[in-house]
This record gives sequence, structure tokens and C-alpha cells, in this order.
Amino acid sequence: MSAGAAASRLGIGVIGSGRVGPVLARALAGAGHAIVGITASSDDGRERAATMLPGVPVLEVAEVVRRSELVLFAVPGGELPDLIAGLAATGAWQPGQLAIHTAPEHGYGVFAPALSAGVIPLALHPAMVFTGTSLDLTRLAEATVAVTAPAPVLPIGQALAVEMGAEPVIIAEQDRAAYAEAVGAAGEFSRVIVRQGVDALRALGVERADRVVGGIVRAAVEEELIAGEPDPEV
Repeated sequence: MSAGAAASRLGIGVIGSGRVGPVLARALAGAGHAIVGITASSDDGRERAATMLPGVPVLEVAEVVRRSELVLFAVPGGELPDLIAGLAATGAWQPGQLAIHTAPEHGYGVFAPALSAGVIPLALHPAMVFTGTSLDLTRLAEATVAVTAPAPVLPIGQALAVEMGAEPVIIAEQDRAAYAEAVGAAGEFSRVIVRQGVDALRALGVERADRVVGGIVRAAVEEELIAGEPDPEV
């Protein structure tokens, strides 16, 4: 399969109706792909799927896989190995099927049980915080997607990231764990610092403490990111 094939219309099935799956599916639908089904195990998930993907049927996992040319796994990384192995054990995978997951800590190696069935594995992690709403489509335009895949299919992953509206960044298979640690730390430290600042200002009786801290944090982050950019003349 070529990168051009990735840009053609694909039947995409989504495993997981948390904050990530429906948003990415909506983005890919906007690029011309057909969403053929999604799984949902809770009332919140079904409501989110209905809001973000109206008319898309809620199906069981095996049926989503059966209907799909591309299967998008948007589930916690800890659930992936057993889920993928279970589908392999039941013969659910199809030759030539694209299989993608969004967990930062795993590369494409987590799809090993499916490779004998001819599955094409990719790992795509959008580096952003999701709300599970259409607001995330705008955030995707300012985000990167970590793409990890065997060399022949890297262009497919990059093309899909672009179709989501994001910028692809290649992460090597052996670097996924370190990548996950880095982005996880950045997100957690940011939350802690903001929470501490807001709480301290509120204790002083400062009105709109969130706005005060927000202005400072955004400016500081932007300055640090600019300072961290490589000198183009070096």
C-alpha cells in the first residue's frame, strides 16, 4: 500500500469511544474517509459517539474489525496487548488491513500477534490533551502526531497524521517508551504547576486566579519553546 492509498477513501472502524477515538474519526471523516463503526461500552461513550459521529453504528469489537479497512484503536495502552492477541486468536484480522493505535508508550510491535494475518501496523500518538468534543479539531491543527511504523509504511502514517490536521513527527520504535515518558512528564508537570499557582492566588483572595496564571504560563511556555528552537544558521 502506498502513501497515495492512505489518502484515498478508506472504511475506518474505531475501537474505543473515549475522548480520543471519536475526535480522530471525525477528523478523518472530514478528509473523506468513511467511518463504518465504533465500539462503546458506556453511556458517556455512546453519547460521545452519537454527537461526534452521527449515524455511525455502535458495534461489537469483532464486527468493527470485520467491516474495516483501517482499524483505529483508541484505548488505554494497558488494554492493547490482550485486545490485539484476542482478535488474532479468533481469526478476526484480515490481510492488508491497516491497524493503528494511539497509545504513546507502544510502538507498532504491539501488533505482533496480528502480523501473521497480513496486518499493516502503525502507531500514531497525537501529542495534545483531548476534551472529546469538536474543539479538539482546532487543537489538532496546532498539534503533532508521533508516527512509528515499519519504514515501507511510514509515509502512510505521515499522510494520515496530515489528514487529521496535525504535523507528523517520526519516533523510532525503540524510542517510544522514552517518548511517552517525556510527553507524560510535560503534561503532568504543567498541570501541577498551574494547579499550585491557581490555588496559591485563590488563597490570597485574587479574583480570576485562573486567568492570571494562564497568562503567565502561556507566555512562559511560548518563550521557552522559542528559546529551545535550533538556530537555523548553526
